[in-house]
Amino acid sequence: QVQLVESGGGLVQPGGSLRLSCAASGRILNIYDMAWYRQTPENQREMVATITRGSSTNYADSVKGRFHISRDNAKNTVYLQMNSLKPEDTAVYYCKAGIRTYSMGSGASDYWGPGAQVTVSP
Repeated sequence: QVQLVESGGGLVQPGGSLRLSCAASGRILNIYDMAWYRQTPENQREMVATITRGSSTNYADSVKGRFHISRDNAKNTVYLQMNSLKPEDTAVYYCKAGIRTYSMGSGASDYWGPGAQVTVSP
């Protein structure tokens, strides 16, 4: 079994910063692309940032220059540093990882964390 667990969410004032972490655990052979998504009650889940195993990154236009995604392959962990937060960044943030487990012959499957609430409000 594989588990992803997010941490670091919370309440912050506009202009503030938060750092999310997502750690994967279980019988993991390899982790490929990792990503952060977010979802509000009104909107579909949207991609925020992605990072390959080689640390190539991609960001949604709405967060470019404010958010930074990184990963520690030795710790099976992905991070999202969020700066200059705005009220419209309020959402549940989910991490996703493409993982090959020891029981897989080939390929990988996508796993999701349960989500972390981020609220940006005065």
